[in-house]
Amino acid sequence: MTDTQTPTTPASLTGIRVVDLTRVLGGPYCTQILADHGAEVLKIEPPAGDETRGWGPPFIGDTAAYFMGVNRNKKGLVADLSTQSGQLFLRELLSQADVLIENFKPGTLEKWGLGKDALQEAFPHLIHCCISGFGADGPLGGLPGYDACAQALCGLMSVNGEKSGEPTRVGLPVVDMVTGLNAAIAVLLALNERRSSGLGQYLDISLFDCAVSLLHPHAPNYFANGKVPGLTGNAHPNIAPYESFPTASGELFLAVGNNRQFATLCSVLKRPDIAQDPRFIDNAQRLGHRQLLHETLCDALAAHQAAELADVLMKAGVPASPVNNVAQLLAHPHTSHRNMVVEQGSYRAINTPIKLSRTPAQFRSPPPGFGEHNQEYGIN
Repeated sequence: MTDTQTPTTPASLTGIRVVDLTRVLGGPYCTQILADHGAEVLKIEPPAGDETRGWGPPFIGDTAAYFMGVNRNKKGLVADLSTQSGQLFLRELLSQADVLIENFKPGTLEKWGLGKDALQEAFPHLIHCCISGFGADGPLGGLPGYDACAQALCGLMSVNGEKSGEPTRVGLPVVDMVTGLNAAIAVLLALNERRSSGLGQYLDISLFDCAVSLLHPHAPNYFANGKVPGLTGNAHPNIAPYESFPTASGELFLAVGNNRQFATLCSVLKRPDIAQDPRFIDNAQRLGHRQLLHETLCDALAAHQAAELADVLMKAGVPASPVNNVAQLLAHPHTSHRNMVVEQGSYRAINTPIKLSRTPAQFRSPPPGFGEHNQEYGIN
């Protein structure tokens, strides 16, 4: 999707209609994936709007950049679903829709007579995806869920942070976004199954489950040895050297996964003796002497420039990278080469990473204004 591309061929989800009742991030991230690939996504906001429209500064016009990042290619409608007329309108839409995606607090749709059982009876073809914090039942069932709280509750914070510091939230809403990805996968699985059965189904996607699913390799390690994982900073719990190192200019991250790569690293640094040291001869020994290895490599890297050395190492087969900030990443020539920034007029955002050869993602419209398409869909 660039400012020169227009939708001239069917996309992979052309003909699929999605009613989007989600707000904030997990749900909108899911529906933007579907919209990018051709689904007609009707984003229905309450009269107060999706709260992320106000999550700024920064703002683009009157709308927060946060909202703009996850709502392109959608039609924007406003309806009060707590009223009888709003519920009637929703039922009319669902009669012609393939997918409903919502992230209401469990019990809200039931209060309106639109719970999962009622929807399945009225619209047997409908795929109903519910995104919630914890699911509808169980010890935490029905409680609201938020990304940072899920990170704390589900152990992600306990393994994120410097060894000498405190548990730290991952610096982006990883649980919300992975929940959105899993929701999109679930919708596509259900659409595929419906081709043979002709029936929709209920998809139960929770932040809690998705956060727990991210605990690799920490959960497998705990299952194997019974040791509670802790903070290791940038260091990997199973591999060394696999962390960041200071250089004369910036931080360098090394992700050395095998002995061959380690030997090549030491050769590039003109320190083959490090690879031959019995304390560093294989990964088990390197893990056992992690601190000494870190100090030894810090000395060897001290005179190098992070970006230049990373380029040499990568070309030699050693995974390495300078630690870039957001501006450096967005200006990187490979970001441009991979078409990872979509630009259309004044709209600029991260592009989809999902690249299909015959039915690529298409830019059709920027994020909708509040209630922009009400008249088109018969809302006064």
